[in-house]
Amino acid sequence: MAKAFDFDLVIIGAGPGGYTAAIRAAQLGMKVACVEKDPKLGGTCLRVGCIPSKTLLETTEKFVTARDRFSRIGIKCDNVAMDLPVLMARKDKVVDTLATGIAGLFKKNKVERIVGTATFTGAKTIKVTSVTGEKSISAEKFLIATGSVPIELPNLKFDGKKIISSDQAIALDRVPEKMVVIGAGAIGLELSSVWSRLGAKVTVLEIYRTTLPGADEEMSKLMEKTLREQGITFHFVSQATGIKEDKTGLKVRFAAKDAKPGSAAETELPADVVLVAVGRKAYTGELNLAAAGVQTDSRGRITINHAFQTTAADIFAIGDVVAGPMLAHKAEEEGVAAVELMAGKAGHVDYNTIPLVVYTAPELAWVGKTQEELTTQGVKFRVGKFRFTANARAMCMDEAHGVVKILADEYSDRVLGVHILGPQASSLIAEAVIAMAMGASSEDIARTCHAHPSLPEAIREAALAVDGRMINS
Repeated sequence: MAKAFDFDLVIIGAGPGGYTAAIRAAQLGMKVACVEKDPKLGGTCLRVGCIPSKTLLETTEKFVTARDRFSRIGIKCDNVAMDLPVLMARKDKVVDTLATGIAGLFKKNKVERIVGTATFTGAKTIKVTSVTGEKSISAEKFLIATGSVPIELPNLKFDGKKIISSDQAIALDRVPEKMVVIGAGAIGLELSSVWSRLGAKVTVLEIYRTTLPGADEEMSKLMEKTLREQGITFHFVSQATGIKEDKTGLKVRFAAKDAKPGSAAETELPADVVLVAVGRKAYTGELNLAAAGVQTDSRGRITINHAFQTTAADIFAIGDVVAGPMLAHKAEEEGVAAVELMAGKAGHVDYNTIPLVVYTAPELAWVGKTQEELTTQGVKFRVGKFRFTANARAMCMDEAHGVVKILADEYSDRVLGVHILGPQASSLIAEAVIAMAMGASSEDIARTCHAHPSLPEAIREAALAVDGRMINS
């Protein structure tokens, strides 16, 4: 009789997609192991991404609020200061607590945790290398969830000190006097906000003509205006052409997008730290995909079908390592769907209702189509907008900045996209996600009772605005 496999399923990577998939697979009765090269569970999101950056964002926003705005609402708060070591220590404690929580969930669900780097030696076997040596593991099925890593520019190589990625930007031991950020995407804007609030003079270079390429353009421009008011400087249609260091310090050279390196059009920006935040790329590391028959596309992402199956029948892939937005919650949804499909269930991900969030202040969140996408696709639509300046709860909170924008089909009234720039947008967007997932119309939202006073009333008013019948504006 042939030897049985060591596991029904081995998951490679313990980020949000990997650990969520492992727990769901165990719930479905599979014998599961999760291989993670880092001793701490949680992947990039927990260790050096979403969680530490949001801890810094939340804390620095409170700091700025106390320093600059408390006095105008009657709270006297003198000599407000930030203790950077305490801030960083708390960030690390949050990460450690959540990582320990995942380990507890693995134990509770009988998921075997294996520390080490996985390398395929065949379609059914991997070699795991760790400080204690090597061992071979076999499985009926594998799920690759190895995530992504920051993209490095050829002329701005990471040194971890002066030219850094987001990994180092969440752990600086001092506030730089001048910071240059390359890239005005979500990561660039969030970390620009953190260090600007702490006192750095931040300048952002972006190769496109607006912040957040791909977001609704009206909302992007409102975001840019807000961040400029907060002290961040922007240069658009600009690219970094190089870097130099002399007796006066570090300087970043940049020019218009199409200018040639070394041309007279180049400008120099002084910097203590340069953060390169131009995006991320799929990480397949030492996987040796060829040995398993797993193919990748021209961008290094693993090729999958509708069931998350790779070109090797019993190897699956999810999250940042495959095509689609690089979002922790997208990876989680894919992880659950993938293992449910393996178990013969109806796993499914609705990619039209995956929310995107930028955790600046105010936050920007959206789901569905942008106005530009609908126009390009020739879809006729109506727009409803409502500003938070007319929302009672936002006024009470002293956070009445921003707008809700709803895009609805001109004929069916079905909601096609919702965009929120304002307080707690990351939470507010959940109502829009549910509405779109259920195929709701703007009229459905408009006729749903919302508590008063509350921030979600702004969504209802925007829905009313689609039909031109706002109550409070």
